[in-house]
Amino acid sequence: MTDYKLNDVVIMKKQHPCGTNKWQITRVGADIKIKCLNCGRSIMMPRIEFNRKIKKIVGEDQWKRKNYMDQS
Repeated sequence: MTDYKLNDVVIMKKQHPCGTNKWQITRVGADIKIKCLNCGRSIMMPRIEFNRKIKKIVGEDQWKRKNYMDQS
């Protein structure tokens, strides 16, 4: 899975201690930086490790659309 880009929302295989597994990509390069959408914590990991730990790419547009529908 390498079809992700900056600001995409991804779902990781393991849950963060705060209770969510949804993260936003904030930096793309040799390392990937992601921010937890629940508590705001940021972590950085090598791209190879990130590719192993990712479960699904939700995408920026789909995430915004879903949140908009939940608020209505």
